[in-house]
Amino acid sequence: MLITKIYTQKELSEAANELRLGELVAFPTETVYGLGADATNEQAVKRVYLAKGRPSDNPLIVTVCSREMVEEYTGKLPADAVKLMDEFWPGSLTIILKIKPDALSKAVTGGLTTAAFRMPANQVTLELIKEAGVPLVGPSANSSGKPSPTTAQHVFHDLEGRIKGVVDDGPTTVGVESTIVDLSAKKPAVLRPGAVTPEEIAAVLGKEVVSDKHHVGQTEVPKAPGMKYKHYAPDAQVLIVKADQWTDALAWASQQKTKVGVMALDENLAKETLPANVEVFSLGKDVSSASNHLFAGLRYFDDQVDYILCAGVPEVGLGEAYMNRLQKAAGNVYFSSIKKDN
Repeated sequence: MLITKIYTQKELSEAANELRLGELVAFPTETVYGLGADATNEQAVKRVYLAKGRPSDNPLIVTVCSREMVEEYTGKLPADAVKLMDEFWPGSLTIILKIKPDALSKAVTGGLTTAAFRMPANQVTLELIKEAGVPLVGPSANSSGKPSPTTAQHVFHDLEGRIKGVVDDGPTTVGVESTIVDLSAKKPAVLRPGAVTPEEIAAVLGKEVVSDKHHVGQTEVPKAPGMKYKHYAPDAQVLIVKADQWTDALAWASQQKTKVGVMALDENLAKETLPANVEVFSLGKDVSSASNHLFAGLRYFDDQVDYILCAGVPEVGLGEAYMNRLQKAAGNVYFSSIKKDN
């Protein structure tokens, strides 16, 4: 069994060398931890799919430390890409661009003529990529389908024995994966919501930006991660609770024979009496803290409870990204549907 090492920031050279040798090393970003492999090494990239247990028709994000690194694969950047990079890089925005023919292997692109690029706002990882001298593929460093990792310990729990190591830079600060915007078509489109909103992108570009929410078919290759398969789901059934339903939800929880997990904003439970069989994981005071703690909460209750009641929020701004991940984790099941069944 492969021994998985947790690298400190002082051991970046060692981690970078392992990446050059074709090994898998997880790395921190401001959103979630990514599973790194040399994006120019096809065999290393294929091992990412094996480590995650992920279907190989899903494209991977190419994580870079500079826009010059992107241009090696795209040629001269389009004007819209430059505008977005000037405003949001390094940061929580992934940009899909057309690439030169055969510039990256099909293991990275899913066989498409485009690739997704991101420069994360994490100095440790930018230094790691610079030291390695190659871009890294960077899907979330978790078992496929499970909640994304926001600490090095989450990565270790899922992938111990399957990867060479993980660079530890503490908990992430955003907590939901980056926004993905497609600039390869005529009209810019957000394929995955994140901390950077469509409105912010539109303001920078000075043009309309659409949100593409169509469901990818079984035979269709998605342009971005997270569009095709169930994501973020713990073993427990997650039930989404609207703000005005907590009294009923807690009454329902009190009737269950086992412990029920509750992930709520502080204001949700301010006036509620908690049943003895309920354990609370605080999502904090607002949608920003809720987004940061969502995956950690799902992991906290994983394997402990049969049900997790989790706070829904309005789908505006960052709330769109939060609800996108929560709906996937819950299979779009709301507490209200359980209540009607009863």
